[in-house]
Order: sequence, then structure tokens, then C-alpha cells
Amino acid sequence: MKWRVAIVAALGVCLGLYVVFHIGFATVVSAVARAGFGGFGLLCLYGLSMSPLLAAAWIVLLPGRGGYFGVFVWARLVREAAGDLLPFSHIGGIALGARAAILHRVPTPLAFASTIVDVTTELLAQIAFIALGLGILSRHAPSTTFSASLGRFVLIGLAMAVFGGAVLLALQRYGHRLTGQIAARLLPRAAAHTGAVGAKLDAIHASRVRLAVSCAVHLLAWIASGAGTWIAFRLIGAHVDFSSAIAVESFVGAARSAAVLVPNGWGVQEASYALLAPLLGAGPEFGLAVSLLKRARDVVLGVPVLVIWQAVEGRRALAGADVIDSE
Repeated sequence: MKWRVAIVAALGVCLGLYVVFHIGFATVVSAVARAGFGGFGLLCLYGLSMSPLLAAAWIVLLPGRGGYFGVFVWARLVREAAGDLLPFSHIGGIALGARAAILHRVPTPLAFASTIVDVTTELLAQIAFIALGLGILSRHAPSTTFSASLGRFVLIGLAMAVFGGAVLLALQRYGHRLTGQIAARLLPRAAAHTGAVGAKLDAIHASRVRLAVSCAVHLLAWIASGAGTWIAFRLIGAHVDFSSAIAVESFVGAARSAAVLVPNGWGVQEASYALLAPLLGAGPEFGLAVSLLKRARDVVLGVPVLVIWQAVEGRRALAGADVIDSE
């Protein structure tokens, strides 16, 4: 498995390097430099502000639990940092996010069950976000062979995502044995409590209002990520339309989700931004520059989070603390 991950990661890196050198290294560096330290700082602050919003989408799923907001903000920071920086797929980041919540005394079944549902509501919100991007594309994009082909490709992907979301919901409602096996695989230390995960899933799904609110907050977060992309393009001197930036971000997110097994989306993100930037009326070098700025932002925000998380894990390991709580 490790060799397969390494091979996929290497292919992604090669794709990213090809895009950079095909466009021109100096051209890309020049575009990145236009943001300046002040612009890059603004992007970092904007990225950091997303965590409370994502945590809110997660915590609204918890039935009758309060006082965990700060814990879930931290868990989302760990989840994003691990998914963006560590050399494994985004699924590994999801598992570490749940683990971070457990380390701060969120009961293991509740942490894992809420993580499963949160991932699902995030996917459902992304489906709506992609549909929004497709609508913007059909309304505002110039009628070209590329835009027509892109529209068909996204429509097919959207149909597959809807099917996947329906399967996830069905498994959570009626496939507790399978979800327990998944829980045990991703969090081996929680294996003894997987029987309680199904009960927590039932409790969460008992309220459709909670699920709807989580989806709505996640959709708001997806739109906010598109706004961040628009800000990044403006910082490097590309005067782009806000709605078109939303569409591009929805398609880039779809490409990264489709390439879920590629660690950190290496190469996939860069190629997607470079390919889609012309839809904004910007050159591919601007799209690649935005991608690299986001990578740099992820490093600046994610490295301190991972260092602190590892220190917490190490301290608990040395103390022999058992953080598994079956409540």
C-alpha cells in the first residue's frame, strides 16, 4: 500500500512540475511575487478564518452536546493540515481529525460517528457547489469546444457524486456493521467501541434539521473558499469576475475530490487551476500562481498545527494516557 501511495504521489508531483515548466518557471514566479508579503498574509488570515466555519458545520451534528466548539475548531485544523501536508490521501487527514477530537475527551463513538456524517454533509454541500459552478459556466462562459466538453465532464462527475452521496447516507442508516468495520480500520484503537458508533449515527440522523444546517454551513464554506480564490486572483493582478471564480473553485474542488487517492492533490490542483484560469479571462500562469500561493499558505498554517498535534500525542504517549472514551 505504501508503495502504491508513493507511486501515485510521484506521478502527481511530475504532473505539477510539467505544468510549471510548460508554462514557464519565471512567468509563474513573477505572478506569485505580485501578491507581496501583505497579500500573502491576507490569504493566510482568510484561510485561518475558515476553520471556525467548518467546525460549526461539524458541531451542529452533535445531539445534546455543548462546550466542544474550540475542540472541533482544533480538530478541523488538524484535519486540514494533515490532508494538505502529510504524504497520504485526504482520508488519512479525516482520521487524524477524529483522533484530535478524541484526544480532547470527545467520546470516541461520538467523534467517529460525527466525523462520518460531517464528511457526508460536506460532500452533499460540494455537490450543490459544483451544480452552482456548472450553472455559472453555462450562463457566463464563452461558448467554446473546451467549455462544452468541460460542462459534459462535470455533469457526469456530478451524477456520480450524487450516487456516492446516496450510498454514504444509506450505509450510515442501514449499514452499521460496515461503518463499524471502517471505523476500526481507520482508528484501530477505537475498535472495541465500534458497536457504539452505529447508535451515535442513529442519534445524529434522528434530526434532519441538524443534517440540513450542517449542509447549509458547508455550502457557505465552499462559497467562501471560492471567494478566497477570487481574492487570490485579484492580489496577483488578475481582474476576474467573482461568479466565474466561484465556478473555477467548484471545478478544482471536484478534480481534487475525484483524485482522492493522490496525496495532497499534488499536481491535480496545479493542473486544474492552470487549465481553468482562461475561463476567468486570465492566463494559465495566473491560475498556477494562485495554486502555489495556496500551497504556501497551507504550509504556513499547517506546519505549526501538526507540530503542536504531534507534541500532544507524544506527551500523552509518554504519560501512558488512555484517551479512548466509550460514552
